[in-house]
Amino acid sequence: MSDLSASLWVLCTLSAIVPGWTQQTTPPTSHPNPNSGLKFRLAGFPRKHNEGRIEVFYNQEWGTICDDDFTMENAHILCRHLGFTEATGWTHSAKYGKGIGRIWLDNVICSGSEKSIADCSSRGWGSTDCTHEEDAGVICKDERIPGYVEPNTIETEQRQVEEVRLRPVISSAKNRLPIHEGILEIKYRDTWEQVCDVGWTPANSLVVCGMLGFPSEKKFNKNFYKEVKTSANKKRSTKVTSAARREVKTSASKKRSTKVTSAARRSSPSQEPKKKEPKNGDRLYLERQKPSFRMHSVKCGGTEVHLSLCPLEFYKVNSTDSCQDGSPVVISCTVGPAFVGHGAPAQAAMKKKKVSQQRREELIRLKGGARPGEGRVEILKKGEWGTVCDDRWDVQAASVVCRQLGFGSAKEALTGARMGQGMGQIHMSEVRCTGKEDSLFDCQYKNITQEDCKHSEDASVKCNIPYMGYENTIRLHGGRSQHEGRVEVLWGPRGQERWGLVCGEGWGSREANVVCQQLGLGFVSSALQETWYWDSSNMTDMIMSGVRCSGTEMSLQQCTHHRAVSCKNTGSRHAAGVICSETASDLILHAPLVQETAYIEDRPLHMLYCAAEENCLSSSARNANWPYGHRRLLRFSSQIHNIGRADFRPKAGRHSWVWHECHGHYHSMDIFTHYDLLTSNGTKVAEGHKASFCLEDTECQELVSKRYECANFGEQGITVGCWDLYRHDIDCQWIDITDVKPGNYILQVVINPNFEVAESDFTNNAMKCNCKYDGHRIWIHNCHIGDALSEEENKKFEQYRGQLNNQIL
Repeated sequence: MSDLSASLWVLCTLSAIVPGWTQQTTPPTSHPNPNSGLKFRLAGFPRKHNEGRIEVFYNQEWGTICDDDFTMENAHILCRHLGFTEATGWTHSAKYGKGIGRIWLDNVICSGSEKSIADCSSRGWGSTDCTHEEDAGVICKDERIPGYVEPNTIETEQRQVEEVRLRPVISSAKNRLPIHEGILEIKYRDTWEQVCDVGWTPANSLVVCGMLGFPSEKKFNKNFYKEVKTSANKKRSTKVTSAARREVKTSASKKRSTKVTSAARRSSPSQEPKKKEPKNGDRLYLERQKPSFRMHSVKCGGTEVHLSLCPLEFYKVNSTDSCQDGSPVVISCTVGPAFVGHGAPAQAAMKKKKVSQQRREELIRLKGGARPGEGRVEILKKGEWGTVCDDRWDVQAASVVCRQLGFGSAKEALTGARMGQGMGQIHMSEVRCTGKEDSLFDCQYKNITQEDCKHSEDASVKCNIPYMGYENTIRLHGGRSQHEGRVEVLWGPRGQERWGLVCGEGWGSREANVVCQQLGLGFVSSALQETWYWDSSNMTDMIMSGVRCSGTEMSLQQCTHHRAVSCKNTGSRHAAGVICSETASDLILHAPLVQETAYIEDRPLHMLYCAAEENCLSSSARNANWPYGHRRLLRFSSQIHNIGRADFRPKAGRHSWVWHECHGHYHSMDIFTHYDLLTSNGTKVAEGHKASFCLEDTECQELVSKRYECANFGEQGITVGCWDLYRHDIDCQWIDITDVKPGNYILQVVINPNFEVAESDFTNNAMKCNCKYDGHRIWIHNCHIGDALSEEENKKFEQYRGQLNNQIL
């Protein structure tokens, strides 16, 4: 399977992660510092080779550094100790796990000019009031100091499991992604080597499957692999015998030959038989290559999120007695529902398991993530979606969530609303899982209220997902950085694929967001229908047009599009383009406020000239006897929160904002909100719209400062953690219901309805309420965000027959 492997973190020893472990199976890499006589290393989990918990070897003992008063200057010095040029960040609160042993340094303060961490001020070696819950970590720039030499110690043997992969036995299977069955291989230096299957257990397989993005392991045809092994051994034995016979014949021939002069020898090419290279047509991998074993005696419990956390042993390099009574480990994994059909067999048993998986998924979901398998954890309870508090949230609980959703084990358990804040109820707190549970509801947890936990503490996860290779079928060209450019796709019949451009006509935020996520670049910042200002390439052919995405697709090729290319404006200047960003805004309406503030007003026409100018009245108002008479208006307040991870900014810059003399303000967006009154079958009976009079921060959460204010032609937007309030008593904050007959209706409010500004989640932009109008009074109740209720509750809402009286319960 070429290099289709899942890149995984380089991990430290169990003794450096789990208190109580003494067996050192995968030691962290240490770096002695010649200037101070100290040694430094990175440890912890999960991490890359250039990040981790910082540990210092002092007085013949390894210890950690407390995060009190820790700064980037400290991180820079420590990264230089480790052989890196500089730091790009640092972490607190034992992000990479709690260390053990001494805490050597506390309250370390460096200016940045020191040559050693020992030169910085601190409380002194071994003097601290910290616990290991405050262990500091560093993230170093992946660039070595020129001339830096790795320490020549036994630890450079890299006794660590850096990467794992499954290599299909049948060569043709490597083209079918995801690869879910094959020989387990681990990366050692620059080669891939096998694991001995003596003592191998299903629990070990479960851990590996989780690392590769699969929810569970499954049984496979062992007899097939035994036959493969037997066949491979026979063929290798035959080749060895043949080679020996050729060697005997060659030796005898040399003895009979006459002596050749040295000049002839120099001019004659070597007559050694060339090694026969394996042909592409060879069917079985094991028949082409003899196994090279590296690891054995793996003993996982099944709840570990990485193989390096299991007790294991390595064979010595060039060992001749490795795995004499065994074979390479073979693993088969269950493919999650989101990836079934992409090269994975759709067997009847798998379909049943998929149905069971989907039922479990209906109770849990991820929101706000930039990639598949990551996001804020939300659970369904009593028909209403809510979040999980991050108190005691850990990687075991996160793994239960990931597997429940059909992904692998957790890469990271995130706290502090790292994937944005939720709204509504917080259903769980202090979740404690062993890692063996089938559902998060099987874990121990506490039921809480928002008084105990706030949405700023919402828990999130990042899960391992299978390698699908989607990023290889799309690329960006011509941009100023890797995060932007003209979209080029690999498209065409199998075997005849070619690179080409995407037509920019109708290209929008949802299509661009799929591109950004497919490339692993986060969210869309801007969707561009023209890209003439970027450097052109040799690519001029439009090979895809009419692209329409729902936003849930994993690749642009999965979106609907024209069968035959139909693009009015051809050429690279009219090709679709994107600008991606790691973060995005997320707007959501505060539903209870709409319900609390709704009322009817009969407003005289002579007070509605400005509103008529901005098309805030129904079409029948044009035929009214101005300025006499009145219009009946359903009024309410709107409080729009930004719960995302980036500020919400208008699509257009201030140079293109439109000044409205009547109201004396600028409009930064033509349509910011739609207001509709619908019948139970969805027919629109009245509508309104709200231009962005002025996007600004009306109020903010505690410790969040306002950034946007419309006064004096100021910048417009909504800061993360703030909200913009449109009061019920301002113009156009209504629906004109003058022509509406008495009855039962649905009030619907949709923010950013045309997807003009990119958001991390468009599914929560709509709010709905039940509405009863008797011709004189109106009752609004059951207001909720469109995706806040279960599917069953939403069906009840849509089939609502109306109130029989005015007693709204």
